[in-house]
Amino acid sequence: MRTDTATGADRKIRLADYRPPAWMIEQVRLDFDLAPRATRVRARIAFRRNSQAEGARPDLRLDGRRLTFVGASIDGAPLDQQALSFDAEGLTVPAAALPGDSFTWECETEIDPETNTELEGLYLSRNMFCTQCEAEGFRKITYYPDRPDVMAPFTVRIEAAAADYPVLLSNGNPGATGGLPGGRHFAEWHDPHPKPAYLFALVAGELVAHEDRFTTASGREVELRVWVRPGDEDKCAYAMDALKRSMRWDETAYGREYDLDVFQIVAVDDFNMGAMENKGLNIFNSKYVLASPETATDADYERIESIVAHEYFHNWTGNRITCRDWFQLCLKEGLTVFRDQCFTGDERSEPVKRIDDVKLLRARQFREDQGPLAHPVRPEEYIEINNFYTATVYEKGAEVIRMLRTLVGEDGYRKALDLYFERHDGEACTIEQFRQCFEDATGRDLSDFARWWSQAGTPRLSMSEDWDGGTYTLTLRQQTPPTPGQDSKAPLVIPVATGLIGPDGAELVPTRVLELREAEQAFRFEGLPARPVASVLRGFSAPVTLERQLDDATRAFLLAHDIDPFNRWQAGRDYAVAIALRLIAGGTIPNAWAEALGRLLADDSLDPAFRALALELPGEDEMAGEVVTRGGLADPDAIHEALRAMRAHLGGALGEALATLRARMAVTGPYSPDAGAAGRRALANRCLALMLAADTPEAHRAAEAQFDAADNMTDRIAALAVLVHADAPGATPRLDAFLKAWEHDPLVLDKWLTVQATAPLKDAAARVEALTGHSAFEWKNPNRFRALIGSFAVGNAVGFHAADGAGYRLVADWLLRLDPVNPQTTARVAGCFETWRRYEPGRQALMRAELERIAAAPALSRNTREIVERILG
Repeated sequence: MRTDTATGADRKIRLADYRPPAWMIEQVRLDFDLAPRATRVRARIAFRRNSQAEGARPDLRLDGRRLTFVGASIDGAPLDQQALSFDAEGLTVPAAALPGDSFTWECETEIDPETNTELEGLYLSRNMFCTQCEAEGFRKITYYPDRPDVMAPFTVRIEAAAADYPVLLSNGNPGATGGLPGGRHFAEWHDPHPKPAYLFALVAGELVAHEDRFTTASGREVELRVWVRPGDEDKCAYAMDALKRSMRWDETAYGREYDLDVFQIVAVDDFNMGAMENKGLNIFNSKYVLASPETATDADYERIESIVAHEYFHNWTGNRITCRDWFQLCLKEGLTVFRDQCFTGDERSEPVKRIDDVKLLRARQFREDQGPLAHPVRPEEYIEINNFYTATVYEKGAEVIRMLRTLVGEDGYRKALDLYFERHDGEACTIEQFRQCFEDATGRDLSDFARWWSQAGTPRLSMSEDWDGGTYTLTLRQQTPPTPGQDSKAPLVIPVATGLIGPDGAELVPTRVLELREAEQAFRFEGLPARPVASVLRGFSAPVTLERQLDDATRAFLLAHDIDPFNRWQAGRDYAVAIALRLIAGGTIPNAWAEALGRLLADDSLDPAFRALALELPGEDEMAGEVVTRGGLADPDAIHEALRAMRAHLGGALGEALATLRARMAVTGPYSPDAGAAGRRALANRCLALMLAADTPEAHRAAEAQFDAADNMTDRIAALAVLVHADAPGATPRLDAFLKAWEHDPLVLDKWLTVQATAPLKDAAARVEALTGHSAFEWKNPNRFRALIGSFAVGNAVGFHAADGAGYRLVADWLLRLDPVNPQTTARVAGCFETWRRYEPGRQALMRAELERIAAAPALSRNTREIVERILG
């Protein structure tokens, strides 16, 4: 990929500049001699000239960062170091030094894993060697054409001290093992499937395996191992179970079988990501592997299930077929997120999963689309690719796949994916090639639909209605606001799933997908017996905002009668948003709101998990966005007070019903993370939170008793959170008891930190500042940093938006401290400032001052500089 001539933070890489690689690779052999401060890497790479590359024989350009060059040869002939051209990003072998159109390059480098605090490339995590090579970490291991469209089979040999590193792992199938002189040993691995360097993995350390087996649909036996540190063996069973269910689901839903003899997962304590899909050897943040009823919540179990599935599904959508360049990142991530969403929906509750996914989309991706960090699902340019692992690429990318399935139907979708796997197995692909498979399989022209990948922003959908003697006309209009670099927007193809409900609550017209293709279109429904109430955008059939004028009575009607679970939930959400906006403007809470929710609460035909979601109020960041959408500037204090008053009102109005339902939802018997039990606990704990919002002595006693008697982390942390967030007298002794019980377990201490970081108290910034001095806060560990500083920044509007700016200063101070150590984590957390223009002028000025302070820091990383400068605009 060619870059422009700028340097440093201004260097941009552009999709339009893509060129095929000049040299391809046929085989890779890597030999590792592991040592914490001086690991030797010997690479033997068989190159051949790419027949698709144009012009005379090119130079050999190899990427490399922070490598100590030891020596190199071509076809066995040593190269004089003076004949090579080195720079900060790699080395170049001039074409004149190359013997022909195919040759073998051998190179030895030395690296220092112990000081690699960026956790990219090969590094140490508590004396365990591990790698993270996506997106461009492999160039920190050896000189290599580190781009996803260069794919090759890998053979790896690892040597290390046997006592310190008894387990040696890499991609693929295991080969020879044995002892070596001096107390050392070796292991060899071979991955026969061509892969790009970003999928390379290596792990070495003191580990134990939780083992199982899986028989594929064709009868092959696959060995399964989840590797963890000694002492964590009893926390692997659920991850293993999720893996086996994922493997079976992918065979059934997509016809995809696993293709190696062994599949392995390794839990790593220091990891920037959630997990990584390296071929045959998935490396996971330990947070998404380890679980027991005493240490993990229901939400933790569900995330483990989802992430294990996601990384496994990448075996085909990401590994066997990868992306041609990093601009195509959504091709593997959006598709795989959609696959893991469907898996979880099938395993649990599809309506509840859909609501959860949309909540996440709106909280993260809509916020991104509405601010200075907006970008298309497939960006046109970037400075630092690690900054584009975004909600737009992942979550909105998944919504694009979902819309495709809606438009072509279930059968068309399966035919298109089958063709994609057949046509492109072993290749690095583009969005255009993926789309072509859909067109060829279904006969549909999807050229207009392709704008979803190239056009940034969240479309706004508005509607008007007309009723004329049995004919109902629904007119839909679409408009997408300008985003950075895209001032004008073309109409998108928007599937709008719509049903019509009669005055008696019966379905008059079942769900029909209306295809909105123009800026404005009218859709007629004839022969109706009465004027209907429209249920629009059922199942959230497109990632848009629906602007619709409804009165409270119509919202309550939809909440009571809509057969679409998502729109029923949405009606309640819209009702709550409308009330919150009235309170901010000085209005009052109508009694009908609590009455409507009370009826829903008492409806035992509804899934408890759904009822728990229906009782949840909009978040403070969400309400800030609603204020801005209506042309105002957000006052965090007014928003917080409105939502606090609404919770207190519900807690008071429904107090007896909440207490009764909470008791009925109690789960007896041994803990299980299954969807049924998890839903009952979710509803019971939502009732408890609303009860405590009413601030009655009975509610306080109920929360204290639940904490004291809980036999699982879900109920224990829920009770602790409501007490801490209410600044209740019973909070401090229970915080102390929790710390004493779990001070040995860092992942549980993350929960202890987060509960306090998100407490909406006026002195929140000072409390978090005090916690930064606690021994539990290992700030160089990404999980610890996110648990305290990240949670405070994005989950505590009261503290972060304190009127004196203390919250902004606290976060900026810690970002500046972390940036030289771990730029990736710093840049991601810095996104908390992206909505600074939403707020009233005083807070805008305070946030801008902190952003400018960060931007002015000398030697600021490229990762963080790009994010901060884009936020500043």
